[in-house]
Amino acid sequence: MDTYSKPIHERIEWLFDMARRHSAEFSSPEAYLARQRYNAAHPTNIMALKCMDGRINIPVATHTPPSIIQPFRNLGGMFNLGWPHLNEVLAHHAGSIVRQGRGILALITYPFSSGDPQRGCAGFNFDTGAAVAHTHEIKEQVESMFGRGHGSVYPIVCGFETDEDALILHGPDGGQLNLGEIAPEQAGELRPRLAALYPDMSGQMREDLLPLLQGNLERIAHVRQLQRTLDIEHREWMICVGRGFDFLHMPNLALIIGPYSPDLADPIRKAAGIIQGNMQQGRIPDDGLLLLASSPYEEVGMDRARAELKARFMSDFTATVIRAEFPALAEKMHVRTAVLDWSSRALELVPDR
Repeated sequence: MDTYSKPIHERIEWLFDMARRHSAEFSSPEAYLARQRYNAAHPTNIMALKCMDGRINIPVATHTPPSIIQPFRNLGGMFNLGWPHLNEVLAHHAGSIVRQGRGILALITYPFSSGDPQRGCAGFNFDTGAAVAHTHEIKEQVESMFGRGHGSVYPIVCGFETDEDALILHGPDGGQLNLGEIAPEQAGELRPRLAALYPDMSGQMREDLLPLLQGNLERIAHVRQLQRTLDIEHREWMICVGRGFDFLHMPNLALIIGPYSPDLADPIRKAAGIIQGNMQQGRIPDDGLLLLASSPYEEVGMDRARAELKARFMSDFTATVIRAEFPALAEKMHVRTAVLDWSSRALELVPDR
């Protein structure tokens, strides 16, 4: 289905059908066992701090099974580990993983386009240098929080080149490993190059990072065979606020805003501006946009009720910002509020009040 040319109501129906199919696949015995098998073979947990840009899909870019990489999204990949909610979420996540005896690789990413800077990160006003500098600041914060010895948590600054989905790994001493410059037949060189780039990384972590890099080589080779002009431009038609959007595994559908920054209005304004620009420049129909707010829960009862309250707040807050600052766009806004059953990844719509 060409989602960009369909009326907004059909696009919304298609979206929720995709969410249902994602949950069914995630909950299947085969998928469950595949995840268990993958984690047994590669015990290092991988989390990614990344931009809300819908093109930044690391599982797809690395041929990694869904739900293996834990995403944290915000405008431009802008984070501050001092933000109270983000601080607590990361501490809880890291604590639960380390108690299992597993290490963590933290991919701190920045997006950019080698073909046209204007296809890069709008959050940093297409200034790749500023984005790179910010990711290094986040890396410093991760090391301050979890230790500079990297025994349990190893942060990696990682570029994401959106034209070809190529990863660029930055080493601690200024070295780089640009997957876009490596031919698929050179995949055998990745292991020693990783060891040279990250000499203090444990052997287990390197072995668990290696499949992502091998998958990225395959992805780059595939993308180079495609006519991808439309896919690498901004064509998002929805704003997603909260967590639980793993089912959005296609590029350029959504701008995803994590609930982390104390100033949540800033990324909302910028996301609304991007979508308004998409409409004005004819990249998407101008008949509507979707605002989807979601909050995950792990248990029924109080935890689900808490998630529903949080999702309602994010939905109301986001809609209020858009109505105040983009009144014409707000007239085309369709609002949906949901909670996500974390065990099954089932998206459950919350009825209107």
